[in-house]
Amino acid sequence: MAHTEHQYTVTVQWTGNRGSGTSGYRDYGRDHTIEAAGKPAIAGSSDPAFRGDRDRWNPEELLVASVSACHKLWYLHLCADAGIAVLAYVDEAQGTMIDSAHESGRFSEIVLRPRVTIRAGDNRSLAEQLHHAAHEKCYIANSVNFPIRCEPTIEAASAA
Repeated sequence: MAHTEHQYTVTVQWTGNRGSGTSGYRDYGRDHTIEAAGKPAIAGSSDPAFRGDRDRWNPEELLVASVSACHKLWYLHLCADAGIAVLAYVDEAQGTMIDSAHESGRFSEIVLRPRVTIRAGDNRSLAEQLHHAAHEKCYIANSVNFPIRCEPTIEAASAA
């Protein structure tokens, strides 16, 4: 079976040199910008627990956002193919990272909690099942080495 390869190019530029570079652990900022051609820059830093700027996106938040967004995109695609009209979708996703003095940190899980509103009369049971199929197809979920759980809530819109 033939496969298609996709390339993604981003530029991450460190902007945290306070004048002496990385002369000491407390002497430099963690700020950076994330850019891709033709798109707005993302202001990044590290988590505030690691001397980062809480007003900027950190890699851990971006990972959780990537998992959530990938799942949502597959879910919407599968619902459209199944004749289920999704009218609203909000996910309050949460990632858990374990940080240990003895080893490098790692994610232990991400939990997706999408609240989905579908058209009145559409199949709620199928709408819930399609979350499992979306998880199976999600490129990001298939690329990580920790569990991703999905706890969806499906509501039907009021009939007009």
